[in-house]
Amino acid sequence: MSVTSLNKDVENLTLTLIADFPAPVERVWQLWSDPRQLERWWGPPTYPATVEQYDLTPGGDVTYFMTGPDGGKHRGWWRVATVDAPTSLEFTDGFADQDGVPNPDMPTTTTRVTLTDREGGTRMEMRSVFDTREQMDRLMKMGMEEGLREAAGQMDGLLVG
Repeated sequence: MSVTSLNKDVENLTLTLIADFPAPVERVWQLWSDPRQLERWWGPPTYPATVEQYDLTPGGDVTYFMTGPDGGKHRGWWRVATVDAPTSLEFTDGFADQDGVPNPDMPTTTTRVTLTDREGGTRMEMRSVFDTREQMDRLMKMGMEEGLREAAGQMDGLLVG
């Protein structure tokens, strides 16, 4: 697995995943910029994602759902803030109701993805920032740490295939 660290910083309300891949930046970027490739890793293995709407431009929206082992659909959305292909992306990530409408009662995170050249491959840093400690605690209790590790761990197989 290419995930080298997952650091929860309660003081700064951040969760940072670092992963190193033996692939060029442009190839790792494709896993974010192509909705069909994003579907193959976004979400833990037991909750595969289906992307419904995909506009990876500043101000654009990405909507998706994850299908759980019981067949239940868990909907989510991104609001894209910045894109600097092929090296960075920032978006707000949140939950949606069964109709795909953003759920204001659920926490959101601001996520910044940075891809840099490193020793013949790519280092990916994915930093999620929480608004409050309560939101951070709630998402941790929902399994965000393990889910993020499992999701990013699926990227390895896609890069060699």
